[in-house]
Amino acid sequence: MARDTRAKTGSAVEPAKSVAASKASPKDKALDQDFWRKPLEELTKPEWEALCDGCGRCCLVKLEDEDNGRIYFTDIACKLFDAGTCQCKDYKNRRKSVPDCVSLSMANVRKIAWLPPTCAYRLRAEGRDLEWWHYLVSGSRQTVHTAGISCKGRVGAFEDDLPFDDYPSRIVRWPGNAPKGKGRKPE
Repeated sequence: MARDTRAKTGSAVEPAKSVAASKASPKDKALDQDFWRKPLEELTKPEWEALCDGCGRCCLVKLEDEDNGRIYFTDIACKLFDAGTCQCKDYKNRRKSVPDCVSLSMANVRKIAWLPPTCAYRLRAEGRDLEWWHYLVSGSRQTVHTAGISCKGRVGAFEDDLPFDDYPSRIVRWPGNAPKGKGRKPE
């Protein structure tokens, strides 16, 4: 039937600060303005980490159909996911608590088919620009939430709350789809 792919990227940044040029913190000043437009292979480690939009979709449990390999998102979040901030509660040490957390990297970003269509890493890997709601463009970490892109308010359970046999009943479509209407930039 289905198996837990444990496909979590671990790509979320620690409670992040905006690094849009006018909003950069002293720590972020080393980041080039519009660095995200560079090819992924040219990004520094801090630039790579800053590319995450903080939507949290990658931190949802995914199930793989063993018969056909199809991946299904659930509304079940990783036990380290903070549903209020859409960030990892212990990003730096996450691999100790969740050893099978997938670390998104330049080496694997183009090979991971389950990355959501809104994911900044996926967009850049496909040569597309970031969306208006990405904090690097908007200057605000809140636009990913107000645009309806993030998991905020959509997590139904955490992985430790349910037996695995209940996971298939939690399959949802929205994380694998681009939002209709909500993701549009307000006029």
